[in-house]
Amino acid sequence: MSFVAALLPVVIYIYIVYQIDNFSLMSVKRLILLILSGMLTALACFGLFQLTEPILSESQSDSINPIIEEMVKAIPLLFLAARKKMVFFIDSVISGAAVGGGFSILENLFYLLLGDELGVGTVLFRGLEVALVHMGCSAIVAAGLMLAVRMIERSRSRLGIKKSDVAMSVFLLFEAPVLHVFHNTFHFSPLVQFIFVLGTLGGLLMWTYYYDVDMIHRWIDKGLDKQFTLLDSIKSGQLDNTTTGRFLLSVKEKFPPEDFFDIICYVQLHVELSVAAKSRVMVRESGLVKDLPLTDEDKSLILSQYEEFKILEQRLGKVAKMTIAPIVKNYPADQKALEDLRAECKKN
Repeated sequence: MSFVAALLPVVIYIYIVYQIDNFSLMSVKRLILLILSGMLTALACFGLFQLTEPILSESQSDSINPIIEEMVKAIPLLFLAARKKMVFFIDSVISGAAVGGGFSILENLFYLLLGDELGVGTVLFRGLEVALVHMGCSAIVAAGLMLAVRMIERSRSRLGIKKSDVAMSVFLLFEAPVLHVFHNTFHFSPLVQFIFVLGTLGGLLMWTYYYDVDMIHRWIDKGLDKQFTLLDSIKSGQLDNTTTGRFLLSVKEKFPPEDFFDIICYVQLHVELSVAAKSRVMVRESGLVKDLPLTDEDKSLILSQYEEFKILEQRLGKVAKMTIAPIVKNYPADQKALEDLRAECKKN
């Protein structure tokens, strides 16, 4: 019964966090893998603490061990962020919560197996608090890493980076270990400590949810409006009707006719694939994936467009791709949406 009590809070919390993913950004398979990776980080920390225990006092351990834990838990999250598998706040929170949840599962089991005999109520209460700390802090770190990758991509696309984004990323990456150290160092009454942890991390989760939903809608709505307009101007041959079209016409003289034709085709395919991917994100958000499945004809068209897009991408030179970089913006969010669309098209 004690083992069930130790695991139950983590299971409940992961379920709640996963349910707020309206856009289906996280697959169950990846969620399970992240939980397992969190358990592996707990094993790694357990081994590290065996090495540091003889040389650190108890007070030093309370300050240093939380920092070590957050650094080790950040490794799988850094891997995801670097591969652009976390592109919104909400999926970074889910990923971080899963890693932290896996960590707390194994840590709770260690306490049960190696610690003193505890009652079911104490195990349940402690399990919930520890789960909140580990999952919340890992979610904060994941959000900070995601923001850092987003800024790197904006820099590569020759776009401006807001100072507020830099400040927020630094704040999030430092906030997690500070909160964890504070939790381990300053011991209040269990009820006060639990309320503090629940209020701080629960508030962060709610803020992240509402902020991210708004950001995703802005990404979809504004992006689709501009892309539909550009697509119409390309198909009608009236590029001078849009700002983007006029930009394309301005570079026409810099390339041979056949290269400029490839550029136009490349831009058109990019827009068509982006529109299809964003539209599918909206379908997933509304929960109508089963009611509005992609037909075999749709799947075949999307996959053939993607294949042609990649061929043109290889054919275009570096100069051409750098020239149209302000138009063909490969944001992590767009790449993730396109990956999900391709995966759905490949399913039988």
